[in-house]
Amino acid sequence: MTNKERKLSFVMRVKQLIEPVLERLETIDSKISGQGKGVRPVYYRNEDLKKIFGLSNNTIIKYRQTGILPFTKLGDIFLYDAAQIEKILHENGR
Repeated sequence: MTNKERKLSFVMRVKQLIEPVLERLETIDSKISGQGKGVRPVYYRNEDLKKIFGLSNNTIIKYRQTGILPFTKLGDIFLYDAAQIEKILHENGR
């Protein structure tokens, strides 16, 4: 067996070993990429409210303090139930 044939054989074996791994990675990547399409989050964070609804930090704080915006606090993170926000938007849209 020539040196060139040995190299080719080695490359073919490596390819056979890597192909299943690449297929799994592609499956994982497609699942991760698909999460952003049509899937609503269960909770919003402050940054989400600012981006989605155009609210400022002060407005979010005011809405929390006045009870307009129900929230849950986890450590230093404020979480807003997406279903509750949708309900508030629906009620205000009448």
